[in-house]
Amino acid sequence: MKAAVVTSFAAPPRCRDHPEPVASGDHDIVVEVIAAGLHPRVRSQADGSHYASTDELPLVPGIDGVGRGPDGVLRYFVVGDTTVGSMAERTVIDTRRSVVLDDAVDPVTVAAAMNPAMASWVALRRRIDFVADQDVLVLGATGSAGRLAVQVARQLGARRVVAAGRHSRRLSVAADLGAAVTVDLADATRVAAAAADVDVVLDFVWGEASAAAMIAIVTARTDRGRPLTWIEVGSAAGPTAEIPSAALRGARLQIVGSGQGSVSTGDIVAELPALAEAITTGRLTTDARAVPLAEVERAWGDDGPERIVIVNPAALG
Repeated sequence: MKAAVVTSFAAPPRCRDHPEPVASGDHDIVVEVIAAGLHPRVRSQADGSHYASTDELPLVPGIDGVGRGPDGVLRYFVVGDTTVGSMAERTVIDTRRSVVLDDAVDPVTVAAAMNPAMASWVALRRRIDFVADQDVLVLGATGSAGRLAVQVARQLGARRVVAAGRHSRRLSVAADLGAAVTVDLADATRVAAAAADVDVVLDFVWGEASAAAMIAIVTARTDRGRPLTWIEVGSAAGPTAEIPSAALRGARLQIVGSGQGSVSTGDIVAELPALAEAITTGRLTTDARAVPLAEVERAWGDDGPERIVIVNPAALG
């Protein structure tokens, strides 16, 4: 079969021949992959920089996708820890880590949206006790995950969502998606003015920008005894952030992380049906661009606003 294969962490994968996958577990099946999202998590998997990555090569990247099993059932699936991921004509999945889809859904849309939407959905549903009518700030609202976070927060009952980002054209879209206020992330003072009294921050940025925003928000809060939960979800601006101790002592601030390891596989899988339903019914939307598996090397470095989805044309139909 054909697959995207990583042979060096210093180079993007190339489409080449790869041995057929073999199902071995009681709940394992081989699926014909239709579509697999090229997420930031997949890029970091392929260059070895993700905190859960190993040094095992060769590697077929891809952490999720949409495929059809030998029973003809269409599924969204999350692959386990394996060197044969979803960017291949076929892969092995554990059916317990999948959700059945209606044949009428668009597999490209599902493959594009599930992973980035899962970041904020799982963070709000599984990492904190989020309740309706709380106010949410999304840091990094111009990426796919950030734009979906605005929608997810609204879907889960947020009263008011503030969207902060660096790309003004993309940031304007956040207002159409449900953000009450949009603000330039580069201006921490303006971010604090718009979001001083939020209850939750979904942070896809980290680095210096997040540290500056955190200090400004804590300083500007009307009531520093009011709980503020800062959920670190991504690190687009850097893996570390210098947080002064006064920010933690001077306000009722709680910093938590949300990602692989801090949320169990069981908890993630439990959220898949509701999240898939929100996406397939159009309540959560994202822009996607389908790229054939044969062109994966060319598409790898594309960092446009659309989520790239690697597709198997023969299976897509």
